[in-house]
Parts: sequence; structure tokens; C-alpha cells
Amino acid sequence: MSISAIVTAAGKNSRMRRDQISRNLEVKNKLILPFNNKTVLETTIDNTLSSNIDECIVVLGHYSDEIMRDISNNYEDSVKFIINDPIDVGLSTSLYNGLSNITSDFALCVTGDQPTVSTETFNNMIDVLDKCENPYKTISILRRRKTGLLDTAEGLGMPFVAPRLNMMKYLENEDDNLNPILRKIFADGYTFYGIKEKNKKELLNINHYDDYLSLIK
Repeated sequence: MSISAIVTAAGKNSRMRRDQISRNLEVKNKLILPFNNKTVLETTIDNTLSSNIDECIVVLGHYSDEIMRDISNNYEDSVKFIINDPIDVGLSTSLYNGLSNITSDFALCVTGDQPTVSTETFNNMIDVLDKCENPYKTISILRRRKTGLLDTAEGLGMPFVAPRLNMMKYLENEDDNLNPILRKIFADGYTFYGIKEKNKKELLNINHYDDYLSLIK
């Protein structure tokens, strides 16, 4: 099974920016904040690159110059960077643009602010599709509530592994958050399989400054 990874790193950083201003901190994109001797985004990319994938695409948008200046030299040979045009688009469009730039049949879809999700968990998600009867009608996803076969897509988001072309059909002409799209896919009869996290921190995204502080403790 061929599989590519897409890491979305194109957001406005608005919630983190507000928190930094309210605390009189230097305003920095959350993706380039320090994390385990790297940056948040570098840690996410490294965990992704170490998983069983064939290539990695990073989708940039807002703050692309700042992000590229801080990290791109470390990934000249291992990551392809693309930039949304226009840049002011939702997560679903960023993901669609990433999927449009790969050739693999399946995609591991990750957000750049998920540095705590381990390579082991990514591989567990990939293994589900590799072994299931109908991978083209299956989405393997980091659980939020239950594990195993899921009876709802409520509350779900990235990371997940999905068939590329089928996912693109749902994302095309959408400019929205991901969960409503996942709920529609579920309603259309796709099998959703929830993967258990390695530890509780894997379930946290870095949206606010307090999220960041809790993860670097």
C-alpha cells in the first residue's frame, strides 16, 4: 500500500496570538515555538517522517515565510513544501491542496500542531488500512472517545489515514473545519476505526498558550 503524509501548517495562529498579546509575550507562530530541542512543527514532521510513509508534504499558508525561514533547511531532501494560493482558506482546503500534490493511494493526514503524536500511533493507524478488507471505504483515526469500530464521527479530527481520491471528493469545493466533513463521510457508510493513543498528551492540539505550556512540562 502506497501512502503519503500531509502535514497542514497554514493556519492564522489567531488564538495563540491573542494569548501571547494578553500575556505581554513576543508574538510567534505556535508552530515555531520550542519543543523538545526543536520546534513544534519540526517535531511533528520528524514523527511523521519516521512512520511507514513514502513521502511527506507540508502545506503552508499564513506565516509561510516565517516558518520556512526557521525550518526548511532541515528538510531539503525529505519534505516537499507547498503554499496555499490564496492563503486565507480553511483547513479543508489546505488538506485538499496537499492531497492534490501526492500520487499515493492513501494519505496520513496530520496537523502541524500535533507534536506529541508518536510514530508508533501513526503506524498503528496505517496498519489498520493495510489489513482491512476494504481500505477504500475505511478511515483510521486517532480516537477521541471510543476505540475500535466507531458508531459516530462526532468530535473527530486529524490525524487520520484515508483513501486519497475518495477524501478529495468530499473536500472539493469545501472551505470548512474538518469535523462536519468527517460526519458526512461517516453518514455515507464509511467504516471509522478509532486508534488508542499511546499517552493522553497525544489527544491535545496546541491552540492556546496554556495548551503549549501543558505539553512542554
